Amino acid sequence: MPRLAANLSMLFTELPFLDRFAAARAAGFTAVEYLFPYEFAREELAARLRAHGLKQVLHNLPAGDWAAGERGIACHPDRVDEFRAGVDRAILYAHALDCGQLNCLAGKVPGGVTAGQAHATYVANLKYAAATLRDAGIRLLIEPINTLDIPGFFLNRTDQAIAILDEVASDNLYVQYDVYHAQRMEGELAATLQRHLPRIGHIQIADNPGRNEPGTGEINYGFLFRHLDAIGWRGHVGCEYRPRTTTLEGLEWMAEVLR
Repeated sequence: MPRLAANLSMLFTELPFLDRFAAARAAGFTAVEYLFPYEFAREELAARLRAHGLKQVLHNLPAGDWAAGERGIACHPDRVDEFRAGVDRAILYAHALDCGQLNCLAGKVPGGVTAGQAHATYVANLKYAAATLRDAGIRLLIEPINTLDIPGFFLNRTDQAIAILDEVASDNLYVQYDVYHAQRMEGELAATLQRHLPRIGHIQIADNPGRNEPGTGEINYGFLFRHLDAIGWRGHVGCEYRPRTTTLEGLEWMAEVLR
């Protein structure tokens, strides 16, 4: 059975954010992840983790103006200084939260920027971030995201991510493999996970269609979890899905899929 982490940006959303830590622990989770910690004091978040015996396994680097629709700035040529400042800020939070890995969202290619310019900027930013985070004892991840949900997102396929890992050539850069996004873009989930397992730093899950909990769509999660066990996955699996009803009712999938 995989070690599951509750994504607090998606689960328990009926509660204020800081109350979701207690709810996750009460529901049986021992680890959490979420998009961004930056609107809260580091000390407050760390206290919530300690109080409820939770491990923080992931959060993202700052990703621009999320409310305005930005989904990362790592491929934006005119925002390199902002990106680097975000790396420094993320390190402060990761250390305070004892979080050993950070995800870098590539972002949507800006208007007027060529694919070549976006690629060069992204690679240069990843080289900087991977080296800086290595010095801080933190792993860097990159996540392919499907272009049906986020049109124009620069990084959208596993093979593209692996090629970028090769180009950056850092031993501190890994793929965050989101099963939902991979299913929408390419399928071949089991074979891709097995082929690239040593280069995958984190896994996230949701079913398709709908991005709801496992067992509500076309992905055979019972098989997939057994496959992860068989090929030797020992990391956490982040539950980054939208419950169809309430979070607690949605957790019934565990009894069905993980039996």
